[in-house]
Amino acid sequence: MPLRSSNVPHDAVHHPLFARFYARMSVAADTKGGIAAYRAELLSGLSGRVIEIGAGNGLNFPHYPAAVSEVVALEPERTLRKLAADAALRADVPVDVVPGAAEALPVKSEAFDAAVASLVLCSVRDLPRALSEIRRVLRPGGELRFFEHTLAAGTGLARTQRALDRTVWPLLCGGCHTARDTVAAIEEAGFELGVHRRFRVPESRIQLPTSPCVLGVARRPFGAD
Repeated sequence: MPLRSSNVPHDAVHHPLFARFYARMSVAADTKGGIAAYRAELLSGLSGRVIEIGAGNGLNFPHYPAAVSEVVALEPERTLRKLAADAALRADVPVDVVPGAAEALPVKSEAFDAAVASLVLCSVRDLPRALSEIRRVLRPGGELRFFEHTLAAGTGLARTQRALDRTVWPLLCGGCHTARDTVAAIEEAGFELGVHRRFRVPESRIQLPTSPCVLGVARRPFGAD
């Protein structure tokens, strides 16, 4: 498909050590920790053309339903992108893995029926800009499906998250920030928030105890921007 011009280099994200660690850890989290079930819930009922933001090593690909006609999967990190391209060959729906950054999506406006953000909005460099881009490429009424870390409701845990985000956590975890208020950011970007739920994955399921999650859907409204 024709791409939108962008000044963001193809390898704007480069975390080779974390990428190799994530590739191993994420597979274990899916197979032993129950994360695969959340991926299946996230993608259930999707149809049409879908853009996936930050596809990682492609663990979402097996969960896309047959009604999805095409997935354009963006992954800016070279090591993970190669793994995602390998995973795309085994997918049951057509998946095209391409380089690109969330803040400057290299695709036309209003080109997709749905967008998927799965454990990626915590690590984008400019969250409002990334959400603005997602909104741009969705058709009016199109869905944003999200499964993300989010800021804890309790002040004690939220304080811990913020302290980690200011110090070692982004350096160790590929730019991840656990204290972002994901739901508030999605609403501020002009999406209509639909069904969503906050939860804590049990620590025994290979999930950081300091990282509550949120899973849900939002829509780009109809009408002029």
